[in-house]
Amino acid sequence: MAQDFINLLADLKEEEVLALTKKRIASKEDPLKIMEDARKGMEIVGKRFAGGEYFLPELVFSGELLTQVTNIVKPHLTGSGAKVKKIGKVVIGTVAGDIHDIGLNIVEFMLDVNGYEVTNLGVDVPVQKFVDAMKETKAPVLGLSGFLTPAFDAMKETVEALEKAGLRKNMKIMIGGGQMDDEVRKYAKADAFGKDAMAAVTLTNGWYGVK
Repeated sequence: MAQDFINLLADLKEEEVLALTKKRIASKEDPLKIMEDARKGMEIVGKRFAGGEYFLPELVFSGELLTQVTNIVKPHLTGSGAKVKKIGKVVIGTVAGDIHDIGLNIVEFMLDVNGYEVTNLGVDVPVQKFVDAMKETKAPVLGLSGFLTPAFDAMKETVEALEKAGLRKNMKIMIGGGQMDDEVRKYAKADAFGKDAMAAVTLTNGWYGVK
């Protein structure tokens, strides 16, 4: 069932994906496993986009499909109830010039179920909006997402603006997304690079001292 789900999601078969999501929930499957399979499906979508097989409309649609899957799964996750005491705050967003939000939404979801209060600024976020959000929330962790190569410069500009605003020294910044790697991390002067949503959780836990 899992492989079927991954393939259907990668092929953007909306009705089949949603029906299978409900079926897996009904058969008491681990909701986190479903989300992990959704991540794998999205990874294939990302590769197809990078390889020119999918274009922006498919990318946008896949993000919408993921949101629908998440909405079905989320109520069944333990620890996502309002009563859970939040560990701390994290701000995330996709940098200016990039409208990719697949990874962003999975990161928000995984941080949320792991006990963090997440401020998701969405996509194509101007540098100043990141600065304002960090001032407002006083969050010590910022996640910058990007999928396309122009995001490299936008990430660097965002980090530099936080330095100018005097906020950088009390903050940890992680980056992630399609073309991101440790070289981009060095270029943008971020603290860490995470290859997926679980890496974002691990990094954040480390910075917050959560075992």
